[in-house]
Amino acid sequence: MSRFWLPVVCALAILPSISNAAEKETAYTLSPGDTLNVSVWGEEKLKQDVIVLPNGSITFPLAGQVDVAGLDTTAVEEKIAAKLVKYIPDPQVSVVVTSTDGNLVYVQGKVLKPGSVHLSGQTSVLQVLSVAGGLDKFADKDEIKVVRLTGSKQQILPVNYSDLMSGRDMSTNYELQAGDTLVVP
Repeated sequence: MSRFWLPVVCALAILPSISNAAEKETAYTLSPGDTLNVSVWGEEKLKQDVIVLPNGSITFPLAGQVDVAGLDTTAVEEKIAAKLVKYIPDPQVSVVVTSTDGNLVYVQGKVLKPGSVHLSGQTSVLQVLSVAGGLDKFADKDEIKVVRLTGSKQQILPVNYSDLMSGRDMSTNYELQAGDTLVVP
């Protein structure tokens, strides 16, 4: 009987580390337009909803401007707490995402339904084209591009639509990020 339980106990001992690694990989990162509820435990006056501004920051009482775009909520809690520590000993900050309105990509050009697409998880080029109703008959499928802003730099990622549709090469079926623009000339 003890030989049966030993492998089970060993397996259970490693499960927490596996789930923690998976949780860190899937943490939501903030984008301009997202809404957060920020509060400090024991400080009723330090509780408010804030919107991530176009420059990627929020403003919170006593902490001032805090850059949050690209961070997860844990990192934002730590940043705010570090700014509050000179006013409140050991501040316990809580940050909750209440709206992901900033988690958008844009499709423009010769698709049936151009506009914005809300990302609700990992979303690829083909998935966004599908939501946009597909290409219209005049689209230049050989010139489709993803325009991505990384900091102050603009990156152009070419999409090989013919290879994607045939399944020959899926390497240009990029996972889109908030703020990307898919251009279909």
